[in-house]
Amino acid sequence: MKDLRNVADLTIKEIEKVLKAGAKEEIRAFINRVESGAETRKAALKLIAAYRREEAEKMRVAKLYKFEEEFYNDGKFLVAGTDEAGRGPLAGPVSVAAVILPPRLFLKKLNDSKKISAALRENIYEEIMEKAVAVSHKFVSAEEIDRVNIAQAVMGAMYEILTEIKPEAVLSDAVKLPDLTMPWQSVVHGDALSASIAAASIVAKVKRDKLMDEYDKKYPQYGFAKHKGYGTKEHMAAIEKYGPCSIHRMTFAPIKDMKFDQTR
Repeated sequence: MKDLRNVADLTIKEIEKVLKAGAKEEIRAFINRVESGAETRKAALKLIAAYRREEAEKMRVAKLYKFEEEFYNDGKFLVAGTDEAGRGPLAGPVSVAAVILPPRLFLKKLNDSKKISAALRENIYEEIMEKAVAVSHKFVSAEEIDRVNIAQAVMGAMYEILTEIKPEAVLSDAVKLPDLTMPWQSVVHGDALSASIAAASIVAKVKRDKLMDEYDKKYPQYGFAKHKGYGTKEHMAAIEKYGPCSIHRMTFAPIKDMKFDQTR
């Protein structure tokens, strides 16, 4: 490669190789040249801008390991995040997931599943399933939710799936799990603050959405593929017209207050 003291003499391909290699001193030279206004090649400017975005994303994701780092510092590296999807809908199961990530794994665009697009959730889901140390998941049916209530359904499922993957520590999204035998912490809005919980939220959401798409084929009159069981105007109109089906939650308002035969 050319003498890096003469950054202006480097080709775009050579700059790209240096950026990919992560050679900090050389990269700093490029950035200094950009900041001074000496670098005017559009392709070079685009490469530096992309590099900066990538570094900023790495820093953002690294901050999501704040709660995990507290356990890592105690020598506990098998940290499970757990979360659920589908707590509020009028139909379908609640989906509960637990994920143990390799310490400080960089998952680009990782975030609360509700804050990212369906396509991006799918991509991150595939990466989680490929790279996670362990993933466990459970659906709790509408019938079970009606029997024990949604809070108990979620808590019971979390205990079950965490037992399966045997973590050394647990982070949960607001749900308190006092019967765990390992250290745990409940984090309010944890799906936006913890990498492990965010990963669990994505797994739970993707699996539930896929299942609701299947239910849409079985019960096409309700539009489950579109609203995933939430109480939209369209969904409520369908319930009023056809009555509830076997996956509706009969103890949830306004279904429980509607006038029709509530037998399943």
